[in-house]
Amino acid sequence: MKDTTTQGLLIVVSAPSGAGKTTICKRLLDEFPDLHFSVSCTTRPPRKGEKNGEDYHFISAKEFQRMIENDEFVEWEEIYGHLYGTSRKEIEDRTGNNHDVLLDIDTKGARNVKAIYPGGVFVFIMPPSVKTLKERLKKRGSETDDTIKVRFDRAMEEIRENEWYDYVIFNDMLNDSSHIMSSIYTAEKNRRSRLQARISDFF
Repeated sequence: MKDTTTQGLLIVVSAPSGAGKTTICKRLLDEFPDLHFSVSCTTRPPRKGEKNGEDYHFISAKEFQRMIENDEFVEWEEIYGHLYGTSRKEIEDRTGNNHDVLLDIDTKGARNVKAIYPGGVFVFIMPPSVKTLKERLKKRGSETDDTIKVRFDRAMEEIRENEWYDYVIFNDMLNDSSHIMSSIYTAEKNRRSRLQARISDFF
């Protein structure tokens, strides 16, 4: 078993669409420059302005399949015809060198990650209310009522998954939510079990 006192912290964040997860994660990364964002692999082509290795690792379907066969993903799934996955090597190389990693992922992927890395910290971002969630989904404008219903139903399924996360943040006010996220990260960094190596130096 690996010595968790010399391992970097893995913090996993999930949320339904429209909860503000991306903004909260970006603020956390801006506040803590030593925290590394886990860049996912995908077979979809880059969108305008996206950079390989920064937004995603853009790879071919053949390469993605090879990685699946070699068990190189901690989780992967197909979304709208494209494959997305989280590299095991990227996470373990960083955490193994005592670097902290932030993973922005959906609830299904997070379950798989928790099974492999039970010592990770799992945070779920909630919208302020069901009413606010519906309003945010409707603001997409061009989508039909049926599409909005599908997105809402999926969001509610994801929200039900909050019960096995370590922390829940209601994103009522973005500044407050960002502060709570920072506090969670700071508190977990100072958990006694993670500082045992330094404590042992005194004895």
